[in-house]
Amino acid sequence: MKVLITGGAGFIGSNLVDRLLAEDHKVIVIDNLNEFYDPELKKNNIISHQAHKNYKFYNADITDSSHIKGIFTKEIPTHIVHLAAWAGVRPSIHNPILYENVNVLGTLNLLEICKEMNIVNFVFASSSSVYGTNSKVPFSENDPINQPISPYAVTKRTGELHCYTYSNLYNIPISCLRFFTVYGPRQRPEMAIHKFTRMIDRGQKLTMFGDGNTKRDYTYIDDIVEGILGVLQRPKNFEIYNIGNSSTVELRQLIQLLENGLSKKANIEILDEQPGDVPITYSDITKLNKLSGFEPKTSIESGVESFLKWYVDNRELLLRIT
Repeated sequence: MKVLITGGAGFIGSNLVDRLLAEDHKVIVIDNLNEFYDPELKKNNIISHQAHKNYKFYNADITDSSHIKGIFTKEIPTHIVHLAAWAGVRPSIHNPILYENVNVLGTLNLLEICKEMNIVNFVFASSSSVYGTNSKVPFSENDPINQPISPYAVTKRTGELHCYTYSNLYNIPISCLRFFTVYGPRQRPEMAIHKFTRMIDRGQKLTMFGDGNTKRDYTYIDDIVEGILGVLQRPKNFEIYNIGNSSTVELRQLIQLLENGLSKKANIEILDEQPGDVPITYSDITKLNKLSGFEPKTSIESGVESFLKWYVDNRELLLRIT
């Protein structure tokens, strides 16, 4: 495969690149190294990739259609994994126009280019946030999703709908993956596990929104990469798949795991629940399992242990820039 990955210097993208290069695939990365979090972290993610004979990196923005089209025309990829986006539920509430421009128009730019190319498979990174205040658990791909509670969720659902339209109009095989709370080495610094680890380690006040009973379907990065590859290698006309651990962990339990791993006690400040947050995420992965045999292997205990090892190994860098 010759795989083009947007957002390939980020958390999920760089881990996917590791695996693809190890399997001797050709990889083209598009990433604009934006300042949603410190670009130095992204640069650190790709240090080991840059000397590889099968790796090419382009500093480019998916909203710049002419630049992106030039890269596609030059490289002629066979497979696309579209991970690039402005992420995060809470920030989208304060800057919805930015999220619309990048997540929706950026995705449309890619689809417009792909309709003129012979793409074997296009994988779009969606999100469990599209389920909004869905009260039925676990969440199934067939559940109605008419109650999004953040602009971020709306942009991801809009992306899915554009993917459906382009798949039908132009016969582009497209699979949308609804990610459920991905964590592990290189996790973005604003995400819960990384943020809480940093606060506990530095003796800072840990702000907990609500009573700590919220539940998340935490999914380890190696399992996510395995799932992406399973979909990437099995193109369909158009499909949507949940990709998660299919189990839930309470926030208080997560904090306790981090305390035990760091041998430090959290200084918790309890605040009101935040707009845009949901009480639970929980994935039904039956559909993805039937497609590729996807079965998460990493427990929250072993996943947190691996993350903490990465954190300690990179503590000096993280202390300088976060």
